[in-house]
Amino acid sequence: MTGTEPDGVAARPRVPISFELFPPRTDAAAIALGRTIDRLAEVDPAFISVTFGAGGSSRDRSLTVLRYMLEHTSVEPMAHLTCVGSSHAEANRLVREFLDAGITSFLALRGDPPAGAADAEDAIGDLHSAAELVQLIHRVQEEREPFGQSRIPGMPGVTAIRERPRPERVAVAAFPTGHPRSRGSNQDVDVLLAKEVAGANLAITQLFWHADDYLAFVQRARAGGVTIPILPGIMPVTTPARLARLEQLTGVPAPAALAIDLEIEPDADAQFELGVGYAADLAAGVLDGGAPGLHLYTFNRHEAVLAVLDRLGLATAHAHAGTERNTRER
Repeated sequence: MTGTEPDGVAARPRVPISFELFPPRTDAAAIALGRTIDRLAEVDPAFISVTFGAGGSSRDRSLTVLRYMLEHTSVEPMAHLTCVGSSHAEANRLVREFLDAGITSFLALRGDPPAGAADAEDAIGDLHSAAELVQLIHRVQEEREPFGQSRIPGMPGVTAIRERPRPERVAVAAFPTGHPRSRGSNQDVDVLLAKEVAGANLAITQLFWHADDYLAFVQRARAGGVTIPILPGIMPVTTPARLARLEQLTGVPAPAALAIDLEIEPDADAQFELGVGYAADLAAGVLDGGAPGLHLYTFNRHEAVLAVLDRLGLATAHAHAGTERNTRER
């Protein structure tokens, strides 16, 4: 696989694009991440999500990144939240802190218990599922902004209850190749449906390597009653070490062809082209199959994900749309 596109590739119809970042660990990384956010913002993404760990310092860095997006871009920031290690009171406080900062979109995750925990369920905390976390997010918002009343024009003394504001997006994870603790594909669909019933309005998949894995999962989910959009999560992997690490972390076998191509290619630029080409082909496959957009895992670098969009003919369309929107806002 060369991963190259013919010259003059036709621009695809505009579809929603989103990205994922993680908080920087050093001041130098924070400066670099700011430049990456600025570059990603140029293609007018629907949102950019920011991960965080269970530690307080990581949460503070996540909030700093989210606030940077609010203050310096027109991109909607999305905060990751996990159940791990949180009491009801702590989770309530954290959701309220994000909402008070102006963050109105969330990705609710169960999360993994700490390595070596004697009792995995006890290590999770008071919230034992992403569905419970979704419910908590909505409940905190309702507590912050109770129903108000507004006057009805032409009817003196008569008021109507205003619709209560709700979080913009409450997303959850989906697992096209199966969750590591799942007993089967039916359970994966049932769990996703439970998250939707709890109030989730978007699903984002974990990594997968073949378009058929995503498309078949969406088909099963629709048959099982899931109606929310399911965004495919894709990461361009441009080094053999990172591909091996992702396989270890996710438990999803890496594609043999890509692994071999990256391993035998000594040139870093050629490895970059291989990884971008594979991701672009994968993205084209799911879009052709009806995916409602793309969620790109960036590893805090903009070069590879923007190259994927360029291969698909999406970068120009999104940059143009972003320019038009900024002009209207001014």
